[in-house]
Amino acid sequence: MLEKVIMAGFGGQGVMAIGKLLAYAGMLEDKQVSWLPSYGPEMRGGTANCDVIVSEKLIGSPIITNDATAAIVMNLPSMDKFESHLAPNGKLIINKSLIEKEATRDDILAYYIDANEIAMDIGNSKAANMVMLGAYLELTKAVKPESIIKAFTKVFGESKAKFIPLNEEALKRGAEAVKKQATLV
Repeated sequence: MLEKVIMAGFGGQGVMAIGKLLAYAGMLEDKQVSWLPSYGPEMRGGTANCDVIVSEKLIGSPIITNDATAAIVMNLPSMDKFESHLAPNGKLIINKSLIEKEATRDDILAYYIDANEIAMDIGNSKAANMVMLGAYLELTKAVKPESIIKAFTKVFGESKAKFIPLNEEALKRGAEAVKKQATLV
C-alpha cells in the first residue's frame, strides 16, 4: 500500500490539520509516513497545502510531484494547481461547496463532496476538512477512521477532546457522501 495525497485549500480551511491527523494515524498503525507542509505568504486566507505519504514500505522522498494517488482540494485555486499532479487513475476529491468547476482530466476519478453543507448540517462549518478526510478514507482505506480519532488528542491536545464526537460524525458523513456517489456512477 502506498498513498500519496495532496491536501490543498485556503489558509484556515484545516488542510494542514487533516494532513497531520492522517500522518499521525499512519504512525499509530505502524506505517511509514511523511508530512510536508507548504504555506502561502498569508496565515489565514492565503494558500496552504501539504503532501502526505502513507506506506507499508520506507519512503524515499516526502515530495509528491506528478504521481499523487489522491488530491483533496478545498477551493478552486487548489484544484487548478493540483489536478495535474495526479497519476492516472488518481482520485480527485473536490469540495463541491466552493468549487463549481468539474475535473478536466478523463484519466482520473473525480468525487464531488458538499463538504461545507455537510459540516453546517452537523453543527460546525469548521468540520468541512474532516468531511473531506472521511471521503478520502472511504475511497483509499489508507488508515482506519478509528486511528484518526485516536490521533486527534495527540495532534490537538486534550483540551480539544470535546470535539471528538463532532469530528467522528464529520468523518462518517464524508464516507457516506462518497459512497452515495459511487452508487450513482
